[in-house]
Amino acid sequence: MPDNGFFAQVLDPINRADPYPVYARLRETPILREEDGTYLVSTYAEIRSLLQDPRVSSEDLPKLKHARTGNPIRDFIINPVKDRIIETHRPLLFRDPPDHAILRRLIMAQFTPERVRAMGGRVNALVGDLIGRMRGRDEIDLVGDFAYPLPVTIICELLGIPPGDEQKFQSWSATLAGALDPDRRVREEDRANTVADYDAITGYLSVFIKAKRKRPANDVLSGLATQRDKKLGRMSKYDLIATAVLLLIAGHETTVNLITNGMLTLLRHREWLERLRRDPALAPRVVDEVLRFEPPVHFRTRKTLADIRIAGTVIPKDAPLVLLFASGNRDPKRFKDPDRFDPDRGDNQHLGFGGGPHYCIGALLARLEAETALAALAGRLADPRLAVDPPPYRPGASLRGPARLLLTLSGVDA
Repeated sequence: MPDNGFFAQVLDPINRADPYPVYARLRETPILREEDGTYLVSTYAEIRSLLQDPRVSSEDLPKLKHARTGNPIRDFIINPVKDRIIETHRPLLFRDPPDHAILRRLIMAQFTPERVRAMGGRVNALVGDLIGRMRGRDEIDLVGDFAYPLPVTIICELLGIPPGDEQKFQSWSATLAGALDPDRRVREEDRANTVADYDAITGYLSVFIKAKRKRPANDVLSGLATQRDKKLGRMSKYDLIATAVLLLIAGHETTVNLITNGMLTLLRHREWLERLRRDPALAPRVVDEVLRFEPPVHFRTRKTLADIRIAGTVIPKDAPLVLLFASGNRDPKRFKDPDRFDPDRGDNQHLGFGGGPHYCIGALLARLEAETALAALAGRLADPRLAVDPPPYRPGASLRGPARLLLTLSGVDA
């Protein structure tokens, strides 16, 4: 197998609807070096090992730098200070120990299982309302009509952000989510857009955070802004802003994909759509298998802090890594008949939420929303059918999901 060009195929939009044949070829060489020095890791055991390895760093995001404006004060004083703040106060996703452990502990003190479970009634009500709005229609876009408004409303309510402001941050969120794709990190136009939209969303959130320090409410941002850990103190202003950005974006972008990929998969495997309709208690197993079979996050990037010997290969220090979660989820050495959608399978320890210290902090909320959503959609949509298959996909390869999912309906059951 050639040692170049495979990651370009993963990123190529032509393979977005079905990247799995590319992953299957990659797994023939579990650790593959590309010509630019990037190492692709495509097999389950190796991905799992590297996720736990302290010699692997998450601090691989290139430095963001404001473009020159022609204004000396802005170019030589204001923007360099902003660049330094962004670099030293990255979101949790791009932090290593000890900073990562400290921030995660402070976040989890507010983003508790009890708080998430308490949202169950609200999730149920919102799901019912969104499906109810589909009555009288014979075609819907599951993304725009359901899979996007559900998680964005829930994360806004948890954080204490007015859901009506969603249109303000929708485009910023899409830009920043796209920065997970390495090709977008290096293109100057994309880098400039990322900086501009990061400025915009942090400016927007800083206004809320300042208000919550003065008048805290019963929400996650108020807790992060005001509560002190006995050992760690209170989260700093700039870490709080970066955390708010991460929670807002990650709190809905991935769940949109999970719900949409889940419904798409069920419509392609109608026996499971019917089983879920008859027995909503199957929802947790269905969602677990969707997370393996069609995960919302296909890969994450890392870099090495030292030489690492693995699978007969030495990955050198400072090498870029791409951990292909979606490929590991289809590894036949780990999962029997991996290309078959089978919620009845046992021992389904997938990589749908990553793993190791960076295991998704929003996993419980994503499960709650997806299980409730898919059970209700299966139970209430009468004879849903795909209007277009495959559907058009969003631009990103890392956060992979349909941009639209057009369905035809015979009606909506009560």
